Amino acid sequence: MTPPDDRFPRWIAALEAKHLAELTFSEVSRALRALSSTYVERRQKLASGAALSGAGKRAAFALFYGPLHHLLVAHIVASLPEATLNVDALWDLGCGTGASGAAWAAACRARLAEGKREGGPRVIGLDRHPWVLSEAAATYRAFGIPATVRQGDIAAFKPPAGPASILAAFTLNELADVERDALLARLVERAGRGDRVLIVEPLAGFVARWWNRWRDTFEAAGGRADEWRLRTELPAIVAKLDRAAGLNHREITGRSLWL
Repeated sequence: MTPPDDRFPRWIAALEAKHLAELTFSEVSRALRALSSTYVERRQKLASGAALSGAGKRAAFALFYGPLHHLLVAHIVASLPEATLNVDALWDLGCGTGASGAAWAAACRARLAEGKREGGPRVIGLDRHPWVLSEAAATYRAFGIPATVRQGDIAAFKPPAGPASILAAFTLNELADVERDALLARLVERAGRGDRVLIVEPLAGFVARWWNRWRDTFEAAGGRADEWRLRTELPAIVAKLDRAAGLNHREITGRSLWL
């Protein structure tokens, strides 16, 4: 799915200019190779901040994985019935660089624009890492999304009193099992009150060994589980990094839970 206006390419151009200002392309591509190993094969290290250790990994995280996550989440929310309708407050848990939350919020705004209406959700980005919160704030601004960012642990997240839509994309593996179980109970309880919850994770089964139990719980509560394979043209810098790092994203894949 192609984002509906020119904010996406302008965001990519700004990321490229920012993160390649003091690093060479070769430095970023080498860091991406190391990051991909941490991100996929050694996910247990994410909670300790291994994915963000060093300027090269931070640049690769923002410039490579951010756009991939944005494209995938944009595709998912456009494909889910009512995901882009009547979304006012959107909590982006473990927001990272804000790419996934911005994708959902931008899709809501595009849906309103089709009906010649303005507006869209306000995003609240929550993460532990100060660096990603700064990146997330910049991402939300780039897409013209009203937002605030808060430093905090998603394990302690308690849904707000008012209606909310809640996103946790590529972040739940960072939690300990007992923390994740407690969050599951809170999210399902809030969905029972009418809130909407979207969970997105990589497609590989070994990445999230807790997935099947979450899937069964969501489905028992009336939700759905999906697998996604998106073929789309990657931004030039993302495709170049993909080749240089020896990766292969001819398809962007993922899986989701929706309630």
